[in-house]
Amino acid sequence: MRQLLLDLLPEAPPSLDNFVPGGNGEAQAALRAWLGARADDPCFLLWGDTGSGKTHLLRASGLFYLDARQNPALADLPQAARDGAEDWALDNLEALDPAGQGVFFNRINRVRAEGGGRLLCAARSAPFHLALREDVRTRLGQGLIYRLEPLSDAEKLAALEAQAKERAMPFTREGLSYLLCRASRDMRTLSSLVAALDRYSLERKRPITLPLLREALAAMPESRTHATGAL
Repeated sequence: MRQLLLDLLPEAPPSLDNFVPGGNGEAQAALRAWLGARADDPCFLLWGDTGSGKTHLLRASGLFYLDARQNPALADLPQAARDGAEDWALDNLEALDPAGQGVFFNRINRVRAEGGGRLLCAARSAPFHLALREDVRTRLGQGLIYRLEPLSDAEKLAALEAQAKERAMPFTREGLSYLLCRASRDMRTLSSLVAALDRYSLERKRPITLPLLREALAAMPESRTHATGAL
């Protein structure tokens, strides 16, 4: 059963269209406009707490994605990225080590001096509260900056209800609340689970009831069923 449900989970790559903005509509619109045309400022920073959607938007941007937690020194970059042929989407900016901050500082200076490149970044805090070099913080503070707020439970529930309605799913508010309380709380996972549960109930020819939800969630990997926030 576990493998069946895993097979039913749809691939839902992050996009600007499947981002649920909640109170972040202005930031989403600004990023879409910035990506759609060469803006006056080549640097764009998103900041906010875990679960606010920063990683989703960076991956949805289509820019060359880098995660400073996985590569704090920004080492072993492809030559195209080093030469400036790639626009960057740099996640978890606060995790850069001294070497990585040096690489990043050179990159942001090059983008500003030469033009034609873009730098999209994400961090947990506003620039001047990051534990980074002062010159790095100063450069970041000169670009476009938007704060992202995590969705409230009410906003998540409303988004899941809308998705279930689009699928004509007989999914009660009680069932959606159960799912929200027991599954990973990022919207991308929750939306994927709703779609998977729709297909699972059809495969089993069983209505979406609390017993079916318990059965399905028990079959899910631990990382999907922990009620923890995602980036």
